[in-house]
Amino acid sequence: MPATAVQPRDSGHPRAARAEGRVNKEWWRTAVIYQVYPRSFADGDGDGIGDLPGITSRLDALQELGVDAVWLSPFYTSPQRDGGYDVADYCDVDPLFGTLADFDALLLAAHARDMRVIADIVPNHSSSQHPWFQAALDAAPGGIERGRYLFREGRGIDGTEPPNNWRSHFGGPAWTRATEADGAPGQWYLHLFDTSQPDFDWSNEEVREEFRRILRFWLDRGIDGFRVDVASSLVKAEGLPDLDPELDEDLAPYTGQPGVHEIYRDWRALLDEYEGDRVLVAESWIKPLTRRAEWVRPDEMHQAFNDLFDDWDAPTLRRIIDDTLDAFSAVGAPSTWVASNHDTVRQATRLSLPRSERPNGLGPNSTGIASYDDTLPRARALALLTLSLPGSAYLYQGEELGLPEVSEIPDEARQDPTFFRTEGEQYGRDGCRVPLPWEADAPSYGFGPGEASWLPQPELWGRLARDRQQDVADSTLTLYQDAVALRRSRTLGAGHVEWLPGYPTHVLAFRNGNTTVLVNMGSEPAPLPAGEVLLSSAATSTTSTTSTLDPDTAVWMHA
Repeated sequence: MPATAVQPRDSGHPRAARAEGRVNKEWWRTAVIYQVYPRSFADGDGDGIGDLPGITSRLDALQELGVDAVWLSPFYTSPQRDGGYDVADYCDVDPLFGTLADFDALLLAAHARDMRVIADIVPNHSSSQHPWFQAALDAAPGGIERGRYLFREGRGIDGTEPPNNWRSHFGGPAWTRATEADGAPGQWYLHLFDTSQPDFDWSNEEVREEFRRILRFWLDRGIDGFRVDVASSLVKAEGLPDLDPELDEDLAPYTGQPGVHEIYRDWRALLDEYEGDRVLVAESWIKPLTRRAEWVRPDEMHQAFNDLFDDWDAPTLRRIIDDTLDAFSAVGAPSTWVASNHDTVRQATRLSLPRSERPNGLGPNSTGIASYDDTLPRARALALLTLSLPGSAYLYQGEELGLPEVSEIPDEARQDPTFFRTEGEQYGRDGCRVPLPWEADAPSYGFGPGEASWLPQPELWGRLARDRQQDVADSTLTLYQDAVALRRSRTLGAGHVEWLPGYPTHVLAFRNGNTTVLVNMGSEPAPLPAGEVLLSSAATSTTSTTSTLDPDTAVWMHA
């Protein structure tokens, strides 16, 4: 369904003329980047699945939000066993999402709106339908075709046991035994995720050269950068040793191996050949943060994701903020702030859950999920915290509408492999991927021209649809629009944090440039100093002049 044209704002409004004064060089240091999960953003052809033309038709909404860049989750040719993270052809668009011409049109339209486009790249594994893997299955053990992946002989009598004790991130063993061409059980192949996602062997120079080709293919088309999926796991420890169950996951033999840095230095040199300040963003959850910062040294990547804000506790978040700023500034890189993404329970729900069920542990036995109206205040306050910090901020689609996690999806409608590999013990990620609501009274809430959507949408979507929130003073959409604009006009992304003394321990209080930020994470009101309130997360007012700051509320004040 075509988007409604965006009307210009009055020049006195904080969101007016937001494209003026943007600096192209190292734009990523202070950018607000919006993640689009293509299946769920907007459906252009009415088949119930989001696509590239649908995204293009809604770019005006993202321009109105004021973001600097759009990050696209995978849209490549794929059997869609894992939402596109199982890639069968890295240099083409899956017909589900459109064509290469549709991608070019999207890129052109985004650039015309002064927005950059970052694409996911998935180098740890391919789809089992990738021609390389199909050739590997047809080849004999030891052939060059199998050398592109991690095939190994099994252990035990007749090789009936997996080569080591590694477990899949989706549940179950990380090894599957292949059937040889003569029908006999054969070698095992590694898959850190689903069985349909065999891991590449990055010690093979042919694999490295293939990904150089893939990067150039998209860079030549004008892509502005890549978010690198599972960036820390490409290189495995020599000999593929068993995982010591006593070791921390961050020291596992399949993550954070030193050899990954050689790969990304090679990629960085390749990107630096292109004009336009192209970027590499690491999905790396390695701890401690000082170790993660190794991914963003001057000759490697530009950004690495920080941990999600996953605790509603002021002392804990103050420590996380300090540690993040210290670790990344030590290598000359910006910090990144990520509240939600396509792999985690949405923040409007997550912050109300017991700690053991965050960020992605929801299942049929989950308890403690609060009502939507009770959880929204924390999500709104977290938005102001995320957007007030120096560095780059990432927004996940639908957070600007205050969408909660959808937990009531019928089992027969679920599609996440996590749900099936855990035999229903974990719901997986479907609940944060339910298609967006654009118009309250339209079919599929405006997601597309038809009634269908690939995951069922709840009735609550009518209340939260974008058209119901547009130009409503206390809506979550307006809060985000104003926060992004104020962040830019007050140069918060280029500032620094100065903690303010004299506040209760349950209040985060700091100054960033000429802006004071206060977030009450306690259960009692806190004193609010005299001064001009620029923005408040409280839904009842964005210009409160009361002398106290309510629980689960954040404000920005003129310092």
